Amino acid sequence: MDRIINSLLETDMYKFSMGQAIYHQFSDYKTTWSFKCRNTDVFFTPAMVEEIDRQVRMYCGLMFTEDELDYLNNIKWIKGSYVDFLRLWHPRYEDFTISTDAECGLKVETRGTWLNTSMYEIPLLAIVNEVYFRMSSNYKELMASFEERLDAKIQKLVTGEYNIGNFSEFGLRRRLSGEAQEMAVVKITDANKDYKESHCVGTSNVYLAKKYGLMPSGTMAHEWIMCVGQGNHKHNPAYSNWYALDAWVKEYGVLNGIALTDTITTDCFLRDFKLTYATLFSGVRHDSGDPVEWGEKLLKHYEALGIDAKTKTLLFSDSLDFERASKLYDHFKGRAKVAFGIGTFISNDTFKNPLNIVMKTTACNGMDVAKISDVAGKGMCNNEQYVHYLNRCIQWRMNNQTD
Repeated sequence: MDRIINSLLETDMYKFSMGQAIYHQFSDYKTTWSFKCRNTDVFFTPAMVEEIDRQVRMYCGLMFTEDELDYLNNIKWIKGSYVDFLRLWHPRYEDFTISTDAECGLKVETRGTWLNTSMYEIPLLAIVNEVYFRMSSNYKELMASFEERLDAKIQKLVTGEYNIGNFSEFGLRRRLSGEAQEMAVVKITDANKDYKESHCVGTSNVYLAKKYGLMPSGTMAHEWIMCVGQGNHKHNPAYSNWYALDAWVKEYGVLNGIALTDTITTDCFLRDFKLTYATLFSGVRHDSGDPVEWGEKLLKHYEALGIDAKTKTLLFSDSLDFERASKLYDHFKGRAKVAFGIGTFISNDTFKNPLNIVMKTTACNGMDVAKISDVAGKGMCNNEQYVHYLNRCIQWRMNNQTD
């Protein structure tokens, strides 16, 4: 197969926003990441695993070009010191362990500094997806199905059957292929002028954002709250959000401010999202649980703080399609700035079910870390005892701490 990852910009934007803060504040942190395939009917053959390994080796041979570094340097919140670091940085194949020793046929772990391992997640998942679909199916038939469905869903935005306001393409990690994602981004943004009440404002894929003059979208992921809040052995993990928000504001002030709420439940997040942070952050992102219930809860929280929610963004990004996004837009428009990050539905919608694969942080500084989201099944931790401990910490705080 041809090289899948052709540029170190071919990753999600939040890897750079987190990466800069990691470089300046947590450069000594070390993490372990583990791959998981949630599909019970998917098996990676030894030939697929061999090709994935070969693609990772080629990815590890990449360096940033000066043109790419100039592009990053012109993003207002990226600092010259981080760009200089990236000039020297490249992936290390030695940080990867890839084998067939898993029920699904593919086991991947990465170990090393958080600076390195954080950057591996998105390219690895893109590689795994493309290798699997090219080697398990008739790829030309998949692409034909993909383009047909893409054109049909764009037409529904044009006719106004679906109106979703502002949205970004978030599909890199689970895309059918690089070719498919690029086709989707080009076609969807080219049709912006024809939409009734929708507008694609950009993509999380920095490589495509640069290539087509789009806005690269993304701020923080769960790893940020998990590692900052739980990677320091002196921290009470029930206060993970406070440590993470505090470090983010230290790095960015009022810039780059969409806070992720569900790492250790949104209810616990709101204990720390008080007036200062709620004012400084331009909005919040939903990634698990009932989106309407979540949105109503955030609107009430802003109201209780005396903040006009119409000045804040509610960003929805959990398993969205245009129909669900349209319903959410209708429900919340006029009450807040509503936006959507839509991934797999745009980048991997074919007659074949997409992969449900993740690469998650499972340890930081030799200590287990975990996510306790707003819905069961989205967490991942190698130590159930730690999950029990984290839940007890959260429960104690929720039951005992008063405002």
